[in-house]
Amino acid sequence: MAHEHSDSDAGEDVAEARSVRFSRYGGPEVLDVVRTDVPVPGAGEVVVGVVAAGLNPVETSIREGRLQTKWPARFPAGQGSDFAGLIAGVGPHPEVAQDRAGAGPRWRVGDAVLGHTVRGAQASFVRVPVAAIIPKPERLSWEVAGSLYTAAVTAWHAVQAANPQPGSTVLVHAAAGGVGGIAAQLAKLRGATVIGTASPESFDHLRQLGVIPVQYGPGLEERLARIAPDGVDAELDHRGYDAIATVDSANEDDMAVLAKVADLVADRQVVVPVAAIYPFDEVQDAYRELEIGHAHGKIVLSLHPVGYPHQKVHGIDVRESEATRDRPDREPAPPAHEVLPPVFGHPHHQGHPPDRSVPTDPDRDLAE
Repeated sequence: MAHEHSDSDAGEDVAEARSVRFSRYGGPEVLDVVRTDVPVPGAGEVVVGVVAAGLNPVETSIREGRLQTKWPARFPAGQGSDFAGLIAGVGPHPEVAQDRAGAGPRWRVGDAVLGHTVRGAQASFVRVPVAAIIPKPERLSWEVAGSLYTAAVTAWHAVQAANPQPGSTVLVHAAAGGVGGIAAQLAKLRGATVIGTASPESFDHLRQLGVIPVQYGPGLEERLARIAPDGVDAELDHRGYDAIATVDSANEDDMAVLAKVADLVADRQVVVPVAAIYPFDEVQDAYRELEIGHAHGKIVLSLHPVGYPHQKVHGIDVRESEATRDRPDREPAPPAHEVLPPVFGHPHHQGHPPDRSVPTDPDRDLAE
C-alpha cells in the first residue's frame, strides 16, 4: 500500500485532494499517495473530480527513468494520463464554457466526462483545459471511460497508419492488451481478418473478440504461414505509439478520435475488458500487476468504486467481467454532491449544482 503524507504545508482551511506522486526514479515502491491542494480552474479550464483512472505501460517507463532523456520527470512527479469523473468547477470566464455555436454553456458542475491530462490523472481532482475532455456516454462504465484515452488514440492511429482494407489480413501484435485489443477490433470493423499475437493463456480471450490467436516468440513466422499461407497485408505493432499519445498534450483531432471510440464502446461495437480494478491506495499493487504483462484488458484505479450486484467483492476491490460490466442492475455512480466536496468559493464552483432559483450576476459571480 502506498504511504500517505502531505505535499504541502497548507492550513486546515485549505481543501485537500489526494494524488499519486513519486520523488525518485524506481519501481512501484516509489509511488506514494499524498495530500495536495484541490486545484481551482483558470480561464479555459475545468476541475474534474476523478472517479476512475487507467494505467498504461509508458507510465512505468517514465517512472523508471527509461525515458528521462526525452521526457524527464520533475520531482515530485505526478502520474497517469487517462481519467473519467464529474466536473467540480468551471473556469472563471463565461466564454470558456461556450460551445462552438455559441449557444450557451457547454460544461456545468456535475457533468460526467472523460479525458486526458499530462502526468497527473491519478488524483482525486485534476485541472484540465476544456479541450481535453469530452462528455461520457451514458452507457459507458466509469472504469472503461477512465482508462480509454491512451489505448483508444494509440490504437486508432496504429490502424490508420496500417490502413487495412476489406478482405485483407492484418497481424496485430500484443492483441490481448489494452491497445492491441482495441486495434484488432477497429481493424475488424474495417472488414479485415485479424490475427493477434499473444500467449496461449490469452487465446480464448482473443477468440471472444473474433481474433485468430497465434503464439508470439520464436517460430512466429512458421506459425503465421500455417494460419495465413498467402501472408498478411498489414502488420500493426503499436508498441511505442503509446508514449506519444500519453506524454504529449491531447489535441483536437485526438479528442475527436476519443469521442468516436467511446461511442463504439458504448454501442458494444468495440469491447474494452477491464482486467482489474484497484482501490486508489493500492496503486503500487496495480502497477505490479500491469508490469507482469499478462492482463487481458485495462487495469484501473478506482477513486469512487461502483458496485455490481452478485459479484465477488473484496473490500472495494471490484473484479469486473464482460458479463456484468454493463448490466442494467449495476449500482449507479454516486451523485455529484456525494463525490465532489464543496471546495470552491462560489456555488458555480462547488460539488453540487448552484441554486438556479436565486438570481445572480453571472459576470460578477464567475469572475470571483
